[in-house]
Amino acid sequence: MDQRLRQDAEKIVADSIAAVLPDEAVRRALADFRPGRGKTVLVSVGKAAWQMAKAAVDLLERVDDGVVITKYGHVMGEISGIRCYEAGHPLPDRNGFLASEKALDCVRALSTEDSVILLISGGGSALFERPLIPESELQDITQQLLASGADIVEINTVRKRLSGVKGGRFALACAPARIFSVVLSDILGDPLDMIASGPACPDSSTCAQALSIADRCSLKLSPEARALLEVETPKQLSNVETRITGSVRELCAAAAEACRALGYQPVFLSDRLCCEAREAGSFLASILMSHAADGKSVAFIAGGETVVHLHGTGKGGRNQELALAAAPMLAAVPGAALFSVGSDGTDGPTDAAGGYVDYESYASLYGQGIRVFDSLENNDAYTALAAIGGLLFTGPTGTNVNDVAVGLLRRG
Repeated sequence: MDQRLRQDAEKIVADSIAAVLPDEAVRRALADFRPGRGKTVLVSVGKAAWQMAKAAVDLLERVDDGVVITKYGHVMGEISGIRCYEAGHPLPDRNGFLASEKALDCVRALSTEDSVILLISGGGSALFERPLIPESELQDITQQLLASGADIVEINTVRKRLSGVKGGRFALACAPARIFSVVLSDILGDPLDMIASGPACPDSSTCAQALSIADRCSLKLSPEARALLEVETPKQLSNVETRITGSVRELCAAAAEACRALGYQPVFLSDRLCCEAREAGSFLASILMSHAADGKSVAFIAGGETVVHLHGTGKGGRNQELALAAAPMLAAVPGAALFSVGSDGTDGPTDAAGGYVDYESYASLYGQGIRVFDSLENNDAYTALAAIGGLLFTGPTGTNVNDVAVGLLRRG
């Protein structure tokens, strides 16, 4: 492993994530918040829920009640007046269901004089949930969707119809109280009704789309679940005001600045990367190969959210698969490296934020008897990268604005 390239990668990761932490973004958004004369209730859901809630409570003069629902390991201490819960992600679990009921209890029987501050970040679809079908079936359908290779918009189109809080239904539960919603976007293009499955946003998707996705993905549904896909979600809400703060474009811009500070010329490719993870890795590696003879230190930057079709029994995440898939091609490009990370610090169901490979990685893998193709087929990128020190760790970051992948060419 090229230690200089590795150190550059770690510096870029740290600086990029630091630039998109939600604290200041939440403070900016709440400058427009005007509380009613009654109670102020705070509900914060998603992987960045604790960090967003902490920033809000530190800023506001008064919060009368509130709930945080975030991923296991993401609560970083007590917040005055707020009850904090941890729950399952990417699969919803019992703790999430119970915490969501606590959040609903907070907003029941509110009046027009009351206000709800709703803080939303990525991961909220799994963490904030009141199932309209048996809990075990909801978990099974979620697993089917994740394994099918469906993208996040398709997944949310289906599961918001199986939920009592998604697709604008939480806003109905809060009515007639006013909701001021602050959204940290983790979906390409920032579609409000899809981020955390839009608990306080009119739903633009249709029953026909949900049924089409279910059929295309060959979902096994009970008659009750299929019937729910035919029940339309709210298309108008009059009690919600929303601010979007933070996105993958900002993450890419931060990565570009970090690369420039290290002497690389940054080249922004896209903030809407949404193909198969291994295909993205091969594509980015091919770009590095094409520019290998240019004689410049260059960084190619792409943000988004790739997908993985699960057909193996290994361990990994989309960022690790992306990196591992690039290793064979990088072997022909001295001075090249590629890494990909999730801004929340957890890639899939692992403790790694993502993966790193460079021009020496393929030989190291081969020397240990690890075949890249076999590891990818078994969805076992974690094991392969761990064997060569190719995992990137940040721990929970307190933000979640999707993924960034960077291909480096170091010259001189």
